[in-house]
Amino acid sequence: MSRWLLVPDGEIRLEFVRASGPGGQNVNKVATAVQLRYDAANSAILTPAVRERLVRLAGSRMTDEGVLVIDARRHRTQERNRQDALERLDHLIRQAMVEPVTRRPTRPTRASRMRRLEAKSHRADIKQGRRGVSGCDG
Repeated sequence: MSRWLLVPDGEIRLEFVRASGPGGQNVNKVATAVQLRYDAANSAILTPAVRERLVRLAGSRMTDEGVLVIDARRHRTQERNRQDALERLDHLIRQAMVEPVTRRPTRPTRASRMRRLEAKSHRADIKQGRRGVSGCDG
């Protein structure tokens, strides 16, 4: 099991690759970037509803086979990038586990309808008062 998630370590594959960007002399020698692969389609811990929400949240990070790919290359060290990738996976799964609240349509109250109509008529009276009087030579 990983430190943050209840995801079995066997379902997560970490691959270290060379990163572009900051790193000084090490940037071309040390593989500090992390590519995390999580097989969401065959995961034992995800319910079908959570899996569906995870696919929607992941967007282009999800492959056609249902594998979530997270690239972490923000930091200079392998360990910090590994932690970053795991934290991002944790965040995505926690977001997917939150069931969206279904909206129940409501109707405006009678009092709010009356207030709206009174405001409309008040505005109409103001505008009517601005009109010039017809039939006068001015």
